[in-house]
Amino acid sequence: MSRPEFIAPPEVFYNNVEARKYTFNSRMLNIQTEMTERALELLNLPEDQVSLILDVGCGSGLSGETVADAGHIWVGFDISKDMLEVAQDRDTDGDLALADAGQGAFYRPGVFDGVISISAIQWLCNADKKHHRPERRMQRFFTTLYTSLKRGARAVLQFYPSDATQVERLTAAAMKAGFTGGVVVDYPNSSKRKKFYMCLFAGTADAQVPAGLRDDGTPQTVDAGDITFRRGAHRRIRSSDRPTKGSREWIMAKKELYRRRGVEVVNDSKYSGRRRRRL
Repeated sequence: MSRPEFIAPPEVFYNNVEARKYTFNSRMLNIQTEMTERALELLNLPEDQVSLILDVGCGSGLSGETVADAGHIWVGFDISKDMLEVAQDRDTDGDLALADAGQGAFYRPGVFDGVISISAIQWLCNADKKHHRPERRMQRFFTTLYTSLKRGARAVLQFYPSDATQVERLTAAAMKAGFTGGVVVDYPNSSKRKKFYMCLFAGTADAQVPAGLRDDGTPQTVDAGDITFRRGAHRRIRSSDRPTKGSREWIMAKKELYRRRGVEVVNDSKYSGRRRRRL
């Protein structure tokens, strides 16, 4: 199955149909709950106080529900209007905003006790529009995120990198913005359960990155650079499989790509790609 970020931009991919399918899938609900609980554990919040949490890429509020169940207050933003509408229909507890993480997390300085994000920040590595510059978008996101956190607070960002390069790019942008910390890898030997959490510290130079979990649930420190990524995570297409440029198959594939991106294209025709005699 193709990764969503390789199919279409998030605001296009997560339309009304996909948003509801994602939200009301029991398997997805269990996975989201498990990852959010793990993110809260890595946040290491004080047990005797209610914390204000920012949920980056909050979607339909599945992760926010887990935050609320833990006794905390949360606000969230997401780029998908349809996802946020589903969250409103479900009457979630958090305050919601429509925003693009690549444009920055513009909140008052030092307002949040912690930040979580579930399956969102890998989208920052893509250039979904002509004016997108992934490095600039990542830098803007992490710089404003750092500013919005209280000193000594943490941000735990769960993500699905497609390769080691994405891990390095995201980590480098976070460190350049002032964060310290690193990547926590749970279940590193499992192709399905393996999870990456970027654990970042704001204003704490000597904080130790928590250990990841082995397959049996015991702690284990793993270097993210040593992780083997599944071959074919990117959409690699052999040259022999590519349709000839200008052919009917090539034209139809281009039109389908533009449709997924929300661009209006002309109707299909049996004459598309037809060879014409030269006069």
